Amino acid sequence: MLDKNASAQDIIYHLQTMTSQDAIDGMRRFAIITDTALGISNPDLQKLARQVGNNHQRALQLWNSDIREARLMAIYTADPTLLTQNECLAWAGDFNSWEIVDAAADLFTQTSFWKDLIDTFSADDREFVRRTAFAMIAGATVPLKKEPDETMLGFLPLIKTYANDDRNFVCKAVNWALRNIGKRSTNCHTPALALAQVLADSKNKTERWVGKDAVKQLTGEKLLARLK
Repeated sequence: MLDKNASAQDIIYHLQTMTSQDAIDGMRRFAIITDTALGISNPDLQKLARQVGNNHQRALQLWNSDIREARLMAIYTADPTLLTQNECLAWAGDFNSWEIVDAAADLFTQTSFWKDLIDTFSADDREFVRRTAFAMIAGATVPLKKEPDETMLGFLPLIKTYANDDRNFVCKAVNWALRNIGKRSTNCHTPALALAQVLADSKNKTERWVGKDAVKQLTGEKLLARLK
């Protein structure tokens, strides 16, 4: 049984004993990149991460293994207070899967420089790097309760700028970010809905989809009742 003294190699060896081809085949149905996958579920990885605890240097070693599950373990066991901007940029350069992006986005929003990362990632034309910016925005709206609404509203111009990016994993994340900002509070709802309506009337197909879907979500009866 692994414990907090486990090395990166100990963890990788343990992960390799858990491999499942059936699980790998199932992952493909969800557009998960399986080239280096072992077929271990995220809940099982998260359980293992709690078992071995945080160790930042070990997390960096796990990331360098290039194995899907080891990289998720790196994300789950890295220390956001020790994570540097250069490390975040280096990891982002390796992103090739939406699930890795979304897990890393949750980690990155725990850093002190998360807003700078959003600016950097959104301006990057690589599909999964740009997705990271909007996954971070979407993921920050709920847990960062001490962050003022104005911070979240400050991301609306970025959403407007990149709502025309028709790549699947980008436009879905842009839509996700817009919806989550609108759901955060009454103060956020009105400006987010206004932008969604503008996009919904756009001549651009991708902007129109982003906007219409967000309008549908932000005008739902349950949401409006909660915000009141």
